[in-house]
Amino acid sequence: MLRVLCLLRPWRPLRARGCASDGAAGGSEIQVRALAGPDQGITEILMNRPSARNALGNVFVSELLETLAQLREDQQVRVLLFRSGVKGVFCAGADLKEREQMSEAEVGVFVQRLRGLMNDIASSAIVGLIETTRGLLPGAGGTQRLPRCLGVALAKELIFTGRRLSGTEAHALGLVNHAVAQNEEGDAAYQRARALAQEILPQVDIVSGMAIEGMCYAQNIPTRDRLEGMAAFREKRPPKFVGK
Repeated sequence: MLRVLCLLRPWRPLRARGCASDGAAGGSEIQVRALAGPDQGITEILMNRPSARNALGNVFVSELLETLAQLREDQQVRVLLFRSGVKGVFCAGADLKEREQMSEAEVGVFVQRLRGLMNDIASSAIVGLIETTRGLLPGAGGTQRLPRCLGVALAKELIFTGRRLSGTEAHALGLVNHAVAQNEEGDAAYQRARALAQEILPQVDIVSGMAIEGMCYAQNIPTRDRLEGMAAFREKRPPKFVGK
C-alpha cells in the first residue's frame, strides 16, 4: 500500500466573500490546503458539500470559481489536486433540485458559468455523463468534449442511453487515465493522484520551459542547417544538413 510522508496544513476557505452553505469548517463548500515539506507546490482543493453529494449548485460553483481565480495568481502553486470530502462520491453532477427552482434566464446564466468552470478543470464530459443518467442532455460542454475524446459514434451511444460507467469501464474507454482497486482506508484514488502529483511536481514549469526553449532556439538561428532547412521547405526538396 502506498504511504506518503508529508506535512499537512489545515483546510481553509479561499474566497473573496462569505457564502452560506451546508459545508463543514466555517460553512465553506470549497476548501484548500497547501502541502508542505517535499510536497510543497501541491495544493489540494476539497469539495465539501455532503448534503448534496457535491452537486454543482450556485454556492459551490461560485466558491470554486473564486478559489481557482485566486490560485491561478499564486506562483507557489505548481500542481492542483481535486478531492472529495464526501465519502463514496466525487461529484454528483448538476444540482437538479436547485436548478428546478431557477427561472429560464437564471438557468442560462448558471450554465454559462458552469461551462467556464468546466473549461478550467477540463472535466465537463464526465459531468455530462452524470447528467444523462438523470434524463437530461449534457449542458456544460459534454456533447462537445465527449465526441472529441471517444469519437462521435460512442459518444452518441453514451449520451443517448445515459449509461452509468464504472471506473474500470471509464479507464478502458480512455475517459480516465487510471483506475485503482480500493484499499482499506478508502482513499486509493487519492493516493494514486498524490503519487502522480509528486511525479509532476519536479518537472520544469512553463515559464522556465519557455526561457530554456528561447535560449536553445537562439543558438539555432545563426546555423547553416537552419537556413538550409528553410530553403529546402521553400523549394520543396529534401534538406542537405551538414551539422553546422
